[in-house]
Amino acid sequence: MKKLMIPIISALCLSSTYAQDITDALRYSQDEIKGTARFRALGGAFGALGGDISAVSVNPAGSAVFSSSHISMSLSNKHVKNETQYYNDFSGNSFSNIDLGQSGAAFVFNNRNQNSKWNKFTIGASYEQIQDYDNDWYAYGVNPNNSIDRYFLEYANGLRLDEISALPGETYSQAYSEIGSLFGYGNQQAFLGYESYILEPDDFNDDNTIYTSNISGGNYNQNYNYTSSGYNGKFTMNAAAEYNNRLYIGLNLNSHFVNYSSYTYLSETNNNQGSNVSQVNFGNSLYTIGSGFSFQLGTIIKVTHGLRAGFTYNSPTWMNISDETTQYIRTVRDDNGSNVSQVIDPLIVNIYPTYRLQTPGKITGSLAYVFGNYGLISFDYSLKDYGNAKFKPKSDTYFSEQNSIINTNLKAASVYRVGAEIKLNRLSLRGGYRFEESPYKNEITVGDLNSWSTGLGYNFNNVVKLDLSFDQSKRESNPQLYTIGLVDRANLDTTISNFTMTVVFNL
Repeated sequence: MKKLMIPIISALCLSSTYAQDITDALRYSQDEIKGTARFRALGGAFGALGGDISAVSVNPAGSAVFSSSHISMSLSNKHVKNETQYYNDFSGNSFSNIDLGQSGAAFVFNNRNQNSKWNKFTIGASYEQIQDYDNDWYAYGVNPNNSIDRYFLEYANGLRLDEISALPGETYSQAYSEIGSLFGYGNQQAFLGYESYILEPDDFNDDNTIYTSNISGGNYNQNYNYTSSGYNGKFTMNAAAEYNNRLYIGLNLNSHFVNYSSYTYLSETNNNQGSNVSQVNFGNSLYTIGSGFSFQLGTIIKVTHGLRAGFTYNSPTWMNISDETTQYIRTVRDDNGSNVSQVIDPLIVNIYPTYRLQTPGKITGSLAYVFGNYGLISFDYSLKDYGNAKFKPKSDTYFSEQNSIINTNLKAASVYRVGAEIKLNRLSLRGGYRFEESPYKNEITVGDLNSWSTGLGYNFNNVVKLDLSFDQSKRESNPQLYTIGLVDRANLDTTISNFTMTVVFNL
């Protein structure tokens, strides 16, 4: 029978499809310091300052600080360095990319009615990346405990043999597709393990539900690669106003766009005595798209001539997300003294029903002091409770379990940002620091983040401004290779460096 090339399947119910978990919830709940070079140079501490397009993303009242209409565009170069330890072996790699991470405009309308205390109104629009998902790391080492067979065994045990195996005359593509449509993602994983000879049924009857492994205990040489790309972007419509030359209020309406893809590849070999399968190559790809909505309310008040205070409420982001996956497995086994390769490449794209995710809201309090035309110092404090992230509908049994895991493992995390600027006529010198607490209660799965920044700007006759910045952040994490079975962790130290250039036009 002719092999199906790229058929598409869709599982019948969400609880049996691709397993969304705490990692997915956290991925779409976090954000980074992106935006203009001036914003990044001050560590993002702009909640009480305004007067910058990216500052509007922190506090929507910030656009009312502009004295004239404003346009800016930013180009960034990102360099990522990953250093990995897996058991007793170390590895490292690095990569760079360039992107247009920010663009936006704000238009100022002065109120000519001198009897009104409303001095001016502003409207604006901007696009910024919240997160850049480009990443690439690998881990290799000798695992003395777990093989990839644990992954397939945990899925298979308890499932009927006729629900995880091909029917007579079926191609692997047909069987993989039918099993996914009828029984879901878990049965597909068991199918891959069984048809690649990793799993051995206790009995070859259709109603068998007990399986053992054809990979014997001992040491396993494992090489794991993770590659991802994509972004979480935000398009913002802003409106703000200034009242009595002291109070600024603003509103942001945000439209979110998620585009994420990842590919993981595990190569495992062993020469353990009694092991029928000596090599496994297992590849998985995930492609995700999503959209969402959030809003922000903010205010800035001039407490004195130099002292300013700000407060912002960020609503949760309500997102609709869709996933697609593909898989591949190859094994090498001993067949009467000869090495035989078994390849299962279904050429199937699994398309799953759209699910909903509510990411946590955030509050930010800010203080800043402006020393006339000589400079400024600013401080922001933000609090976001990652334990409030929720998959929906909450009535779904699987989602209810995942929401409980999220609430148990994630916590409210604080972010501290401080920035300073010195003005020397047309030249501005800047610096900043940022500290983000781990979103995990154990503070190990993902550690704290430390970041420092510096930059400068030059004002060309108050019409054109050029800003440059450099910022670097460091964070440790311990990602699991898989969510079940082979749950061993790699120790990952990530350093991200960014050069940013912004061109500003005052209209």
